Amino acid sequence: MDDETRALIDALVADARESPADLARQTGLSAEEVEARLADLEESGVLRGYSAVVDWDRTDETGVEAVLEVNVELDRETAYDDVARRIAESPLVDTMRLVSGDYDFEVYVRAGSMGAVSRFVSEEVAPLPAVTSTVTHFAMETYKERGVLFDDGDDDDRLSVTP
Repeated sequence: MDDETRALIDALVADARESPADLARQTGLSAEEVEARLADLEESGVLRGYSAVVDWDRTDETGVEAVLEVNVELDRETAYDDVARRIAESPLVDTMRLVSGDYDFEVYVRAGSMGAVSRFVSEEVAPLPAVTSTVTHFAMETYKERGVLFDDGDDDDRLSVTP
């Protein structure tokens, strides 16, 4: 990947709403070159989508986010990709990764309620033959997501003192 294409991707990661003219200024390419490279990156599957970082606590939407730890035991006919496809096809799954460490898969889920997450785990994940255990962690507060700091605007982190 050349430096201009990497700069283009970095600019999109920082703000995917930039216009081709703005991206051109940031990368040293022309607007036409930016549009051509974006088309190539999309066609080749490097760019898989464009999304917003949402602070759901500032909306009137209700819902919960959870991280699932999933352990599996594979047999001769089953691969990690097979298990991942079955779990990832659920519309509740936002992100899923094969990871190193104490568990095999890290699954990020967003649902309307804790009960919906629980049903997803008990009815769709745990019954899979390869799945040996799951652990569910519900998100209590988001401080930073995909590089965006969720700040309430209060920069004074000193403790208040009363006489």
